[in-house]
Parts: sequence; structure tokens; C-alpha cells
Amino acid sequence: MVAAASSAALVLGATAASAAVVPVPGSATLVSTNPADHTPHARNGEARGFAEIGGVIFVGGTFTEVRPAGTADWEDRRYLFAYQRSTGALVAGFQPDLDGAVNTLAVTPAGELIVGGVFRNVNGEERRNLVALDPATGATVSTWEGRSDGGVVRDMDVSDGWLYIGGAFNWVNGTAHAGVARLDVTTGAIDPTFDIDIAVGRHEVSPYVWTLDVSPDGDTLVFGGNFREVDGLAREQLAMVDLVGTPTLTDWNSNHRFAPNCSWQTFTHYVQDLSFGEDSSYFVVGTNGGAGWPTAYCDALVRYETATRGGNINGTWLNFTGNDTITSVVVRDGVAYLGGHFRWLNNPNRSDNAGNGAVDRLGIGAVTVATGMPVNWNPRRSGGSALPAGATSWGSAVPVLWFGSDGLYFGHNSDGMGNEYHGRLGMFPNAGGRTITPRNPPTATTGYLYLPSVTGDLAKVPFDGTSLGVTSVTSQPNLANAGAVWRVHDRIFWARPVAGTTTGSRLDISMFNGNTVGGPWESSGYNAWFDALSLNAAFYLDGRLYYTRTGSGNNQLFYRYFELDGNYLGATEFTVATSGVPWTSVRGMAWVGGNIVYGSTDGGLRSVPFDPTADVAVAGTASVVITAPGPSAGWNNRSMFFAAE
Repeated sequence: MVAAASSAALVLGATAASAAVVPVPGSATLVSTNPADHTPHARNGEARGFAEIGGVIFVGGTFTEVRPAGTADWEDRRYLFAYQRSTGALVAGFQPDLDGAVNTLAVTPAGELIVGGVFRNVNGEERRNLVALDPATGATVSTWEGRSDGGVVRDMDVSDGWLYIGGAFNWVNGTAHAGVARLDVTTGAIDPTFDIDIAVGRHEVSPYVWTLDVSPDGDTLVFGGNFREVDGLAREQLAMVDLVGTPTLTDWNSNHRFAPNCSWQTFTHYVQDLSFGEDSSYFVVGTNGGAGWPTAYCDALVRYETATRGGNINGTWLNFTGNDTITSVVVRDGVAYLGGHFRWLNNPNRSDNAGNGAVDRLGIGAVTVATGMPVNWNPRRSGGSALPAGATSWGSAVPVLWFGSDGLYFGHNSDGMGNEYHGRLGMFPNAGGRTITPRNPPTATTGYLYLPSVTGDLAKVPFDGTSLGVTSVTSQPNLANAGAVWRVHDRIFWARPVAGTTTGSRLDISMFNGNTVGGPWESSGYNAWFDALSLNAAFYLDGRLYYTRTGSGNNQLFYRYFELDGNYLGATEFTVATSGVPWTSVRGMAWVGGNIVYGSTDGGLRSVPFDPTADVAVAGTASVVITAPGPSAGWNNRSMFFAAE
């Protein structure tokens, strides 16, 4: 995982991009990992778009045949069909006749189906690339005016009575519009106040918009694709429009991340999909592109803050796949879901192989929107032994992820998902999902500082934030030989020596109630690459593990992302901007009421305010001595941690 840190070396894996923006993990809800069994199958192509009207699911794409789940015969339903959401039964009365592929679907306030794609004729009449259909009969809504006369419609979104369309067109309703336009969703009439046009394609390919999304509050449009200019200004592959009042291109770009070439001979552009968060404050972008990161955001998932303005803006965080494609993204309930032909997430350290930190995710995955780290949701894009003859377990793309009323729908160009047969489409239901509750260290300002010994004795020292009480000692053999220790909720994470492991150490977990340290277990096998005993001090806060360590360049306060849902450690190390604290001598630290309380090789105990959103998160001039240094002071202990009980 990569964040935009103040002075990280290379931006690798899931990464942070701005020291001033530190999203706090909140409650998140995941859909089930078990796809619904009743959804129909398609073949000969892929599913690219979904819509829902009155208990009916509509599916568009490049497929030519469909059939219900089970053993039913295949039926000719080219490019667009409908089925009952609750049963999967095909809707016999909805059989429109299109002569080309469907890329995207939307719904009018009156409940009509809008279809965008690559077609010239619908139901025997000319309707170029854009049409409204009766959802019951498939008949063309003749009064709806929308036409993409000059080229393909690739994506659509409906917001506040407007239909936004993006694609490879130059004319809409007979009016010149390049790549993006806005129509009255009810009538299909063009909006003359929306005067935004793209220009200058990459690598001598004509420009087009590939993906777009409008923020839930209706105030902001972001679109991406093959372009280098918007309204005469440099905008490399991504642009943002302010929709309040007359639509206006904003002073926002990330040109330095999308101007460089990835594997341009294969990928003309590399912005593939984007999705706003539900509070409209951020959006998440998924890319392909091959080689080129970390200079360019190729084969990555990246979060941006909507309110940020300026040029060459970095992402808040990034998650690199290790040069595998992401083709679809959707954000819902505190989770960003992504699909493609990637094999790993949190994988910045290798190309086309699993590097240190890589978490196995085959073609489908989910990350927390606060840090971009993968969560413990792993259905895998595979059919296992369930695939019938002629089916394909793995393909190059998941063109669409979309939320309906009952779950997360996926369209792909293969047939395996969750070790089951799901030909070209399927759905992960809300039912059977689960909620991720955020965890943090104790918020109390009064409690105890704990000092484990090598032999397993655990000293317990009352602490009120400024002064210490009388020490008591208990025997806790489960905590013998501990390295750095930190408390989160009802447990401690701790480093310990383990023979036969990759590094001779392991990051373990034990339950802790203030009286007893439980038996340890391994946090995650995905952390085996990390030398846990290199830590001299550590504490966890808001999705980040802050620490000091041995090794070169260690006079720093470092952090990595750490996702508690799965206990995955970020693959990239970042530094925190601080001043005046000799971090090489810090031994043991804890977060207590907004301060870092830390021990030292001189035996002293100190406290200093900590604000990770400040330009300088720790200023040593504000440090307060709690216990004066001295050979008998006893605070030279890298295992020190704080708990309220």
C-alpha cells in the first residue's frame, strides 16, 4: 500500500499521498463472498452494464446468448436482456433488437431504460449509440431525443435530472460536443450550458472519455480517458468539473501521474474506472497500463480528495498490483471494490510476481477507503471444478462492478467467480455480508504503562498522563522475549523471535484484559517478509502502524498502513515529518490522549504532542520529561505499551 508521505523514498504498493490528509477508518460493510446462485448466465462476449427497474435487472454487453441458472437451453439475446431480480427468470417480453454492443445503462425518473453503446439501429429504426427503451416491452421511446450522432457512448450517470454521457463522440443531438455532454434525462434534450470538451488524444489516437462519475451530492463530475486537454487546458486522462451553477472545469489535475507513458504500445490510456465515495468528499480511480509506476499511476488504485485544488496533485493513497490491470471500481459502505485481471494487491515491490507485502486477490478484491489496504474479502475470480465444458475460468477484464438494491453485481469476460460457474455476470448479495468495526488504541488518558521483561514478568505502572504510580508485577510467560508491543482494542500485537521463519521473527497477537496475556498466534502469513524484531518502538492509530526501527536512516518516525481486518501490513514504509526528537534512541512508545509517550536509551520517559495532519506532526521542543534519565530509571524498554485497564 502506498501513501503520499512527506519523505518516503519511492511510492510503492498501497501508499499515502498527502501528509495533511489522514482519512480515519470508519465502520464498513462488506457484501457476501458467495455469489448468488440464481443469476442467469451469458456467453460469447462480456457483460458491461447493469440497471434495475421495479424488481427487474437489465444487463448490457457484447454477449450473444443467455440462459437462466440451471440446465435451461441457451437463448439468442444479443447485447441486452432482462431478468427477475428475485428468481433469475428471463423477462420474455423484453427483447429489443440492437445491431451493436451495449456499454452502459441508466434509468430515467419515469422508469425508462437509457442504453448507450456501439449501435446504429434499434428496433429497426436509426438510433445511433444512445436510446431510451420501454422497460416492459423493449420498444423505443420515440419522444426521447437523445442521440450520439458522432460516435460511441462509453459511460453514463444520472444526477439531479441530468444525464451525463462520455465516449468517443463529437456530436450529440446534432450539436458539437467532444467526449462528454449533459442531457435532460427526462427528454433527452441537450443542455447548452454544459460547454466542456476534450481534445488531443494520446499516441495519435483520437480522444475519448472512457469513464465518468458524478458525486452523490451532484456538485462534481470527474471523467477519465484518452485526452490531454479539456477546454484548451492541460488535463492528462483525468478532469474535474464543478457542477454548481454553470458547469466549469476546475483547477484540479494530476497531470504528472498520467502524462508519463506506461506500456503505451498496448495501453493508449490507463484510467479505466472511477467512483465517488458516498459523502462526495473523495473519489477512487482504477488504472491499467503496465510498466511505469511509481512515476506514473499504472496498474493502481488511487484515492483523491474532491476539495483539493491545484496542479500535479498526488493521490491520498495508492494500491499497486504489481503490473496487473484494474478495469472496474465501485465504492459503497466504506469499501472500494475493484475488478480486473490482477493477482495481488499491496504489491509494489515486484512486477508480475508477488513481492514483499503482496496479498493474494485473484481478479476481484476490496479495500478500505481510509487507507486503500485490502480487507479480508477474497471470493476469487475462479470457477474451480464447477465450470461446464467450454466455459472460461479466467479472462482479461471485469468491465463493470455495480450496486443494485440486493448486492454487488459484476460483469466479466469469463465464467468463474467464487469457485462457481457464473457465466459473464453475477451478484454478491448484501445478505451474508458482514460489518467491519474500526478499532484503535485506548482513548483514555489515565491507565497503565506496561513493561514486559525478557523472562515474561510484566510490570504495570499507573499513569495519568503526567505522573506515575506504584509499580506492580505479574508473571506473563506468554509474553516472554517480546520485541515491540502495541495495544489495539482487546488485544496486543507484538514482535517475537520464532525459529524457522523467514526473518527469525514474527508479528503475533495475544488477547489482553489487563490481567492476563493470552497465548500468541500469527497475525497473518502475508506478513512473513517483515522483520518484526527490527522495531524499537511502535503504536497503532487510525489504520497506521507508527514505529522506530534499527537499520540505516533510522533517525525517523516511520509508519506503514496496517489493516486490522486481516492484519495485513503495508508494503511501503513512510516517514512522518518531525523535529527535535532523537528517534534512534527511542525504546518503546504508546499513543496516550493525543501524545506519544516514549522511553529512551537514557532510561528516561517523555511525552510529546502528536498530530499526524500537521505539517510537523511532532515538535521535540514540546516534549515533557515524565521521568528523568538515569541508569536506574528503567524506561529503556522497546516493549512498553499503554492500556486503560
